[in-house]
Amino acid sequence: MSRRAALALVLSAAVAAPLAACGPDPTGPRAAPPASTATAAAPATASAAATPAPSDAAARPELADFYRQQPAWKACGELQCAALTVPMDYGHPEDGRTFTLPLVRSAATDPAGRIGSLVFNPGGPGGSGVAHLKEGGTSSFGERIRTRFDIVGFDPRGVAGSKPAVDCGAPEQSDEPSPAGPARNAVVPTTEAERRALLTEADRSTAACAARSAEILPHVGTADAARDLDVLRAALGDPKLSYLGWSYGTYLGTVYGELFPQRVRALVLDGAVDPAQDWSERVLRSGVAFRRAVDDYADSCAAVAGRACPADSPDGIRKVVADLYERTARKPLKVDGSTRRVDQNLLHSALTKAMYTPESQWKPLSEALRSAHRGNGTALAALAGDTSGSDDDGGGGGGGETVPDNSDAVLSAVNCLDIPHPADPQAYWDLLDRARQQSGVFGASTALAELDCRTWPKGGTTPHRVTAAGLPPVLVVGTTGDPATPYEDAQSLAAQLPGGMLLTLKGAGHTAYGRGNACVDGAVDGYLTGLTPVAPGTTC
Repeated sequence: MSRRAALALVLSAAVAAPLAACGPDPTGPRAAPPASTATAAAPATASAAATPAPSDAAARPELADFYRQQPAWKACGELQCAALTVPMDYGHPEDGRTFTLPLVRSAATDPAGRIGSLVFNPGGPGGSGVAHLKEGGTSSFGERIRTRFDIVGFDPRGVAGSKPAVDCGAPEQSDEPSPAGPARNAVVPTTEAERRALLTEADRSTAACAARSAEILPHVGTADAARDLDVLRAALGDPKLSYLGWSYGTYLGTVYGELFPQRVRALVLDGAVDPAQDWSERVLRSGVAFRRAVDDYADSCAAVAGRACPADSPDGIRKVVADLYERTARKPLKVDGSTRRVDQNLLHSALTKAMYTPESQWKPLSEALRSAHRGNGTALAALAGDTSGSDDDGGGGGGGETVPDNSDAVLSAVNCLDIPHPADPQAYWDLLDRARQQSGVFGASTALAELDCRTWPKGGTTPHRVTAAGLPPVLVVGTTGDPATPYEDAQSLAAQLPGGMLLTLKGAGHTAYGRGNACVDGAVDGYLTGLTPVAPGTTC
């Protein structure tokens, strides 16, 4: 696994848009471009989320055809698939450049009692709503929701089956030891040479994306995706939007609420991103949240994993983890049947991934740590492995086209465009030092994952508190032990939204709805179906 791939998971949690792994589990209860390229990638004025959308957007002559679309739904297995066309540049929708977005829906099982469509985003940025639903994601929604709503997933602009899609080239994969020596096995650089190497790698990554996707990179930000969401709402025939967003999807929903407050029926924002934080605040909070999650794992391991725990006490488990970080930095662990080795990067990836869904991953993690402590990294390598697959392109009505996973590329493309980042490398090294002091390797790795944004095309958005006059009550859901989107972010977002309601789940893991907690699921289902308010202080 490349260094960038190992860090991508943490980046998704740190910035305004946590990878698909940061959303719900669909099967059960996150070199500077050349001058000519930089010119082509200048941000479009229409991408500024702070600029309210005109109230008559649907009536603008150049947008009318987009808003009048009627998707041609076709059967694709037990679901229905279609496609939506949206302008590439909302500032110049008449120029003929477009994105075609695949759609998929699960029809309401009680047509007579149907309320409308419930559009969802599973997280990311880079998460495919089409893949989520096709891979069993209907189980993420309660029976009342499946009965009363058509559940609609889509691939946002640039993502997965979107045409065009962000293309940064294939990530480098190698089983060979790094030429920089054993220290390159570590998550955190310790020498100036390693820092220079990281900058070179980040610049090379940015240049590769610009070389392949320069035309679309300025147009994949969240503000434009929110405008697509309104085109989708109209195409579905809904006068107002009902929406559920997990993780990054909360940011997309928030931006929609700011742009189109009068067109919202209901918004559920689960695993909230706070739009008021700048890039450095996000990094610091995220590092602390991941470190806290690992501490929670150590404290709760006996109750969840029993004899599988890698040690007999919380302090013993923390020592096993710390020892493995030191050991894998010096000498990576063997993997049975492979020349691949578990270095500190791979260990870190396995550990952080396991924090997302404790109910399904803490026991396997415990067994993997126990085995690694004995010198075998096979189980850790399996936990860290890329589990995101490809799926059919729903836009063609289930035609069987293979869609490559571009979630890592989209992660950078959207995050770097949405959130202003400094160009001076020293700003990243200063933040690295602060983050490492606060939360050790968890904060340090999160800071390093921001390096790609240093030379990325810049967007027009800035951190700000939500302004959305006329927005109806919005339900924000926060989990106290969330590793990817800290609970404090949910508290902050609920306070910023007019009429914001906060629903709290006391527990570990990322997001809350659809993970089997009847209290959370009941409150969310009641709000979506009947607009039933959630009382202040409600905790599950």
